[in-house]
Amino acid sequence: MSLISKIFAVGLALSVAAPVAAMEKISSQDEFLKTLDGQTLFTRYLGVGISVAVFPDGNIAGSALGSDITGDWAWQDGYFCREMTWGSRPIPYNCQLVEFDGTEMRFTTDRGDGRYADFDLR
Repeated sequence: MSLISKIFAVGLALSVAAPVAAMEKISSQDEFLKTLDGQTLFTRYLGVGISVAVFPDGNIAGSALGSDITGDWAWQDGYFCREMTWGSRPIPYNCQLVEFDGTEMRFTTDRGDGRYADFDLR
């Protein structure tokens, strides 16, 4: 698994903030886009910011550790499915469970059975 794949898929956004509301599943593309509301997904890994924009037209763009992130996404059977590249490194297709607690959006790989990453909306 590539570093950006780990970053995007592995819950590396550790926080010592006070507990927040429970994560609730986002079930539809409309709900996902409404919750995202044009904002960028942001997290930190080893002190470095990772920023990813997910666009309604199915594109993904961002940057992590000095390299560009590009990709495509679609909503399928209740999951956010994406394929990306980080610099020249491919990040394989994966469908992810998406949840939101009012502050952070969580993406859990393998349709909710894998690792997760939490992102702030900015």
